[in-house]
Amino acid sequence: MKIIIDTDPGQDDAAAIMLALGSPEIELLGITAVAGNVPLALTERNARIICEMSGRRDVKVFAGADGPLHGRQVTAEHVHGRSGLDGPELFEPSFSLHDGHAVDFIVRTLMTEAAESVTLCPIGPLTNIALALQKQPEIAGRMQQIVLMGGGYFAQGNVTPSAEFNIYADPEAAAVVFASGVPMVMMPLDVTHKVLTTRPRIERIRAIDNRAARAMVEMLEFYRRYDVNKYGTDGGPLHDPTTIAWLLQPDLFQGRMCNVEIETTSPLTRGATAVDWWGVTDRDKNAMVIGDVDADGFFDLLTRRLANLG
Repeated sequence: MKIIIDTDPGQDDAAAIMLALGSPEIELLGITAVAGNVPLALTERNARIICEMSGRRDVKVFAGADGPLHGRQVTAEHVHGRSGLDGPELFEPSFSLHDGHAVDFIVRTLMTEAAESVTLCPIGPLTNIALALQKQPEIAGRMQQIVLMGGGYFAQGNVTPSAEFNIYADPEAAAVVFASGVPMVMMPLDVTHKVLTTRPRIERIRAIDNRAARAMVEMLEFYRRYDVNKYGTDGGPLHDPTTIAWLLQPDLFQGRMCNVEIETTSPLTRGATAVDWWGVTDRDKNAMVIGDVDADGFFDLLTRRLANLG
């Protein structure tokens, strides 16, 4: 499976990248960084750090959009720390960004690879993807699919009462992507809140004892403290790697085709994903919305693949 990961790392982004790098079924064509959890200068650096922690300095990393299509940039240092990857001791990566803009890389890759052979996995704000679609609309017909983490329905929002962070950070970009006609799989808060970083699951990762797993444990120890305090659960939701897990083992998940529209104007619900879960409108169904997951199976997969790294 040929994929591009579009990301704003983020400890949970790190888990998604490591899961992809530890999976021989996946060919990671490149990583495109976007401003999100922290500013772009940190997200592109964090993406390279994660690759180096995983023993993969060969991965192409590109810097992309440094802010949303419209409005002010929103960040989430209160969750991820000032670096975005707080937890392990960080370092300056020993390999450089690839030349060129992330949007140009996305367009060029989709136009040169075989049609319908590349999947995009956006796990941050959708700015780079929207810009690529606007720059070259033809790529919409050349993607195999988009598998993204973002939004919520029954779980509503995590940054406002009605909006999840990735969508709220650039609702206009999300509206472009959901209207693109590309086959889409959506991992909302409804499913990611079912994959919790409980103490026993972290201890299984700790037992792997390679560089990537040690770093992941340190990231999760930091990352979980915010959600434990917020939700009162044993561990926090590990959002982003659900996208990669779905590619590897879709039988772990359950969902249904729905129409999804993005709210861009309301001051109360800006960034909300209006999911027609019950089919009460006649709007076209544009996304497979995932609502349930085998959480133990998910963590079994993640743990096995982290053991492949290094």
